[in-house]
Amino acid sequence: MFRRVLVLNSGSSSLKYQLIEPDSGTSLADGIVEQIGEPSSGVADHGAALQVAFEKLCDQGIDLNACGLAAVGHRVVHGGPVFYRPTVIDDAVIAELEQVSVLAPLHNPPALQGIEVARAMLSSVPHVAVFDTAFFHDLPAAAATYAIDRELAKKWHIRRYGFHGTSHRYVSQQAAAFLYQPWEKLNQIVLHLGNGASASAIAGGRPVDTSMGLTPLEGLVMGTRSGDIDAGIVSYLHREAEMSVDDIESMLNHRSGLLGLAGERDFRRLHQMIESGDSSARLAYDVFIHRLRKYIGGYLAILGRTDAISFTAGVGENAATVRLDALSGLEGLGIEIDERRNAASGKGARRISTEASAIAVLVVPTNEELAIARDCMRAIKA
Repeated sequence: MFRRVLVLNSGSSSLKYQLIEPDSGTSLADGIVEQIGEPSSGVADHGAALQVAFEKLCDQGIDLNACGLAAVGHRVVHGGPVFYRPTVIDDAVIAELEQVSVLAPLHNPPALQGIEVARAMLSSVPHVAVFDTAFFHDLPAAAATYAIDRELAKKWHIRRYGFHGTSHRYVSQQAAAFLYQPWEKLNQIVLHLGNGASASAIAGGRPVDTSMGLTPLEGLVMGTRSGDIDAGIVSYLHREAEMSVDDIESMLNHRSGLLGLAGERDFRRLHQMIESGDSSARLAYDVFIHRLRKYIGGYLAILGRTDAISFTAGVGENAATVRLDALSGLEGLGIEIDERRNAASGKGARRISTEASAIAVLVVPTNEELAIARDCMRAIKA
């Protein structure tokens, strides 16, 4: 019997699902249920969404009770200080996850809802939580620590946790395999560029820095998130603009980044706006690239020796202009982009640097669902 894992990613108003064979890496089915809780959708809550997902799988000829299902894997954004390994879920774990949710009030509660519903509906198989923060749990103290009152930070678990860890680990391992090099001997920069965006520096298979922090708000400019800002902006807006802290947080997460600067977060549309002469779109793109180059340069310095830079996720894998602009003019640092290779399309991992480039530059498709499925199998065997 095949061993299969159903991977669930519960968002505030969506549920993504994928049925995977971890050994072969084969995806048997996938889909998304959107607009959960909105009157027009007819999907009242995550229980109803999961039922819709099961019906869609059934329409594709898949019966979850008779398909060799070994586990259900749940993507959870924030593991806090407690969770840093794939964890088989029981009632005690649920209780601890509820405590951790204060660190990610926008992300963890929907995941918890999805977990509770899925455990009730698929009670005969183990459920495993896989955390976005896990890969970065052992960041060096110099990278993980904020320069604020240390007792306050300790009491409230304030540190840099990092996110997209499942993707950064998977992509860095795939890059090593592509280069026929041991993961443990390569120094790499991974650029996960999508609507959410993050960068990491990985030395010998161990992350030594990453751009996101206590929350996924810190770091690179993103589709709707600001990335790095002067923390004084929050108190300034609260005091002078009389905005509440909740309103400021909402603005920084949902009405900032590319959307805040240009009114558009889709890079394809953004480029069309630039070509038509839209100065706001031009500035938004320039700010995005400037911040990205700043992080790349910083990570080159932190690593000392860099063997590879990998682009991944929706923008990283598909936006050739972003890749070129992020690394152009860095020949003196050992980075030479082959414009023909960069412009060529492809589905698998590929090199976009010249043969003479001291640092290999790659495009490596991410597959967080497969990584989660394999983590699940390791967890239930442990």
